[in-house]
Amino acid sequence: MARFARAWVLVIGLGVSGSGLCDALDTADATAPEAAQRRFNFLDANGDGVLSKYEYDSDVVFETADRDQNQLLSAEELTAAMGPQSPDAPTAPERMIAIDLDRDGQLDDAELRRALEMRFSWLDRNADGGLDFEEMKAGFGVRVRP
Repeated sequence: MARFARAWVLVIGLGVSGSGLCDALDTADATAPEAAQRRFNFLDANGDGVLSKYEYDSDVVFETADRDQNQLLSAEELTAAMGPQSPDAPTAPERMIAIDLDRDGQLDDAELRRALEMRFSWLDRNADGGLDFEEMKAGFGVRVRP
Protein backbone atom coordinates (compact mmCIF):
# COMPACT_ATOMS: atom_id res chain seq x y z
CA MET A 1 0.00 0.00 0.00
CA ALA A 2 2.85 2.43 0.70
CA ARG A 3 4.07 1.98 -2.86
CA PHE A 4 0.62 2.95 -4.15
CA ALA A 5 0.63 6.09 -2.02
CA ARG A 6 4.14 7.00 -3.10
CA ALA A 7 3.29 6.61 -6.77
CA TRP A 8 0.18 8.72 -6.46
CA VAL A 9 1.92 11.48 -4.51
CA LEU A 10 4.50 11.53 -7.23
CA VAL A 11 2.00 11.87 -10.03
CA ILE A 12 0.00 14.59 -8.41
CA GLY A 13 2.85 16.50 -6.86
CA LEU A 14 5.63 16.10 -9.39
CA GLY A 15 4.77 14.38 -12.58
CA VAL A 16 1.74 16.29 -13.61
CA SER A 17 2.37 19.83 -12.55
CA GLY A 18 5.27 20.04 -10.19
CA SER A 19 3.38 22.54 -8.08
CA GLY A 20 0.52 20.46 -6.74
CA LEU A 21 -0.09 19.85 -3.09
CA CYS A 22 -0.97 16.41 -1.88
CA ASP A 23 -3.43 15.75 0.90
CA ALA A 24 -1.22 12.96 2.23
CA LEU A 25 1.67 15.35 2.78
CA ASP A 26 -0.33 18.43 3.77
CA THR A 27 2.28 20.84 2.44
CA ALA A 28 -0.06 23.83 2.25
CA ASP A 29 1.47 25.56 5.27
CA ALA A 30 5.06 24.50 4.73
CA THR A 31 7.76 26.54 3.03
CA ALA A 32 8.93 25.19 -0.32
CA PRO A 33 12.17 23.69 1.09
CA GLU A 34 10.25 22.04 3.96
CA ALA A 35 7.62 20.69 1.59
CA ALA A 36 10.30 19.46 -0.80
CA GLN A 37 12.08 17.67 2.05
CA ARG A 38 8.88 16.03 3.27
CA ARG A 39 7.95 14.91 -0.22
CA PHE A 40 11.48 13.62 -0.88
CA ASN A 41 11.51 11.65 2.37
CA PHE A 42 8.09 10.20 1.60
CA LEU A 43 9.09 9.08 -1.90
CA ASP A 44 12.47 7.66 -0.86
CA ALA A 45 11.06 4.19 -0.17
CA ASN A 46 14.40 2.52 0.56
CA GLY A 47 15.77 5.46 2.56
CA ASP A 48 19.04 5.71 0.62
CA GLY A 49 18.84 9.47 0.05
CA VAL A 50 18.33 9.12 -3.72
CA LEU A 51 15.09 8.76 -5.66
CA SER A 52 15.42 6.07 -8.30
CA LYS A 53 13.19 5.67 -11.33
CA TYR A 54 11.61 2.75 -9.46
CA GLU A 55 10.56 5.09 -6.67
CA TYR A 56 9.32 7.46 -9.37
CA ASP A 57 7.22 4.63 -10.85
CA SER A 58 3.77 5.05 -12.40
CA ASP A 59 2.68 1.41 -12.76
CA VAL A 60 0.36 1.42 -9.76
CA VAL A 61 -1.33 4.76 -10.27
CA PHE A 62 -4.30 3.32 -12.11
CA GLU A 63 -4.88 0.80 -9.34
CA THR A 64 -5.24 3.63 -6.83
CA ALA A 65 -7.01 6.35 -8.81
CA ASP A 66 -8.87 4.66 -11.66
CA ARG A 67 -12.17 4.20 -9.87
CA ASP A 68 -14.09 2.85 -12.85
CA GLN A 69 -11.21 0.49 -13.79
CA ASN A 70 -11.18 1.57 -17.45
CA GLN A 71 -7.40 2.20 -17.52
CA LEU A 72 -7.99 5.92 -18.07
CA LEU A 73 -7.86 8.75 -15.55
CA SER A 74 -10.58 11.33 -15.97
CA ALA A 75 -10.43 14.85 -14.59
CA GLU A 76 -13.01 13.78 -12.00
CA GLU A 77 -10.88 10.82 -10.87
CA LEU A 78 -7.82 13.03 -10.72
CA THR A 79 -9.70 15.67 -8.72
CA ALA A 80 -10.91 13.04 -6.22
CA ALA A 81 -7.43 11.56 -5.85
CA MET A 82 -5.79 14.97 -5.36
CA GLY A 83 -8.00 15.86 -2.42
CA PRO A 84 -8.22 19.42 -1.11
CA GLN A 85 -5.99 21.91 -2.91
CA SER A 86 -4.94 25.46 -2.20
CA PRO A 87 -7.19 28.02 -3.90
CA ASP A 88 -4.46 29.15 -6.29
CA ALA A 89 -3.45 25.61 -7.33
CA PRO A 90 -4.24 24.50 -10.88
CA THR A 91 -7.34 22.33 -11.26
CA ALA A 92 -7.13 18.73 -12.46
CA PRO A 93 -8.19 19.66 -16.02
CA GLU A 94 -5.55 22.42 -16.06
CA ARG A 95 -2.90 19.94 -14.93
CA MET A 96 -3.96 17.43 -17.55
CA ILE A 97 -3.67 19.80 -20.52
CA ALA A 98 0.09 19.45 -20.87
CA ILE A 99 0.17 15.66 -20.76
CA ASP A 100 -3.09 14.64 -22.45
CA LEU A 101 -1.49 14.12 -25.84
CA ASP A 102 -4.57 12.80 -27.65
CA ARG A 103 -6.73 15.58 -26.13
CA ASP A 104 -9.47 13.16 -25.09
CA GLY A 105 -9.76 14.63 -21.60
CA GLN A 106 -8.36 11.49 -19.97
CA LEU A 107 -4.89 10.17 -19.19
CA ASP A 108 -3.82 6.73 -20.28
CA ASP A 109 -0.79 4.88 -18.95
CA ALA A 110 1.46 6.00 -21.79
CA GLU A 111 0.63 9.69 -21.26
CA LEU A 112 1.19 9.43 -17.53
CA ARG A 113 4.43 7.46 -17.92
CA ARG A 114 5.74 10.01 -20.45
CA ALA A 115 5.00 12.88 -18.05
CA LEU A 116 6.79 11.15 -15.18
CA GLU A 117 9.79 10.25 -17.31
CA MET A 118 10.01 13.81 -18.59
CA ARG A 119 9.83 15.18 -15.04
CA PHE A 120 12.43 12.73 -13.73
CA SER A 121 14.86 13.53 -16.55
CA TRP A 122 14.33 17.25 -16.09
CA LEU A 123 14.99 17.04 -12.35
CA ASP A 124 18.05 14.79 -12.78
CA ARG A 125 20.40 17.68 -13.60
CA ASN A 126 23.60 15.61 -13.38
CA ALA A 127 22.06 12.77 -15.43
CA ASP A 128 23.20 10.07 -13.02
CA GLY A 129 19.86 8.23 -13.06
CA GLY A 130 18.84 9.27 -9.55
CA LEU A 131 17.46 12.34 -7.83
CA ASP A 132 19.19 13.60 -4.73
CA PHE A 133 17.48 16.10 -2.47
CA GLU A 134 19.25 19.14 -3.96
CA GLU A 135 17.98 18.22 -7.43
CA MET A 136 14.49 17.69 -6.09
CA LYS A 137 14.54 20.96 -4.15
CA ALA A 138 15.82 22.94 -7.16
CA GLY A 139 12.85 21.79 -9.24
CA PHE A 140 10.23 21.71 -6.53
CA GLY A 141 7.22 23.77 -7.49
CA VAL A 142 8.61 24.51 -10.94
CA ARG A 143 6.59 23.40 -13.94
CA VAL A 144 8.30 21.48 -16.70
CA ARG A 145 7.57 22.91 -20.11
CA PRO A 146 7.98 20.42 -22.97
